[in-house]
Amino acid sequence: MEHYYSEKPKSELRIKTAILKLKNGAVYQFQTPSGVFSFGEIDKATRILIEHCHLHGRKLLDLGCGYGVIGIVLRAEHPDLEVYMSDINERAVEFAKINARKNNVDAVIKQGAFFEPWKDEKFDVVLMNPPLAAGKEVVLRLIRESYEHLNYSGSLQVVAYHNKGGSYVKRAMQEIFGNVEDIYKEGGIRIYKSVKVTQQ
Repeated sequence: MEHYYSEKPKSELRIKTAILKLKNGAVYQFQTPSGVFSFGEIDKATRILIEHCHLHGRKLLDLGCGYGVIGIVLRAEHPDLEVYMSDINERAVEFAKINARKNNVDAVIKQGAFFEPWKDEKFDVVLMNPPLAAGKEVVLRLIRESYEHLNYSGSLQVVAYHNKGGSYVKRAMQEIFGNVEDIYKEGGIRIYKSVKVTQQ
């Protein structure tokens, strides 16, 4: 069984166009490939994270970016942001680059698992719609490494269905960061936010 967090998808490539319309009237178009999360449509949790995340500082990482929706839209809506994006899935990264060009967005996009592409980087905001199906150890590592790669007062913001793994995410964020809050709730979906409050 191939998952969207496979490094090299083997499935035959099919492409569908997905449209994202924001509440402010802005419209974005994405080429979505098979073998990548949310093929053919923008998932509700991603829409919620885009609309309700808390932005601060300059450097934002869209971790596990898929075909690029979160990073691309936030860079377009907030031109002063420096946006970085990565995913383990080679096909996802290829299409994130295609979609960035199609939406006239400049972002640094790299392929790799966890924080491998960003070993020497630190960020002000890390955003994530985590691959809960990959298992708790994967999610825990993503949260732990996010802490290590945040600047002082930087934040990790994670969107998830609370009753489908999100409650575990929230507990892990509390354990690693020492704080966590729900900054938005809608239809079982929540955005959890933790802030790095100690300097390294």
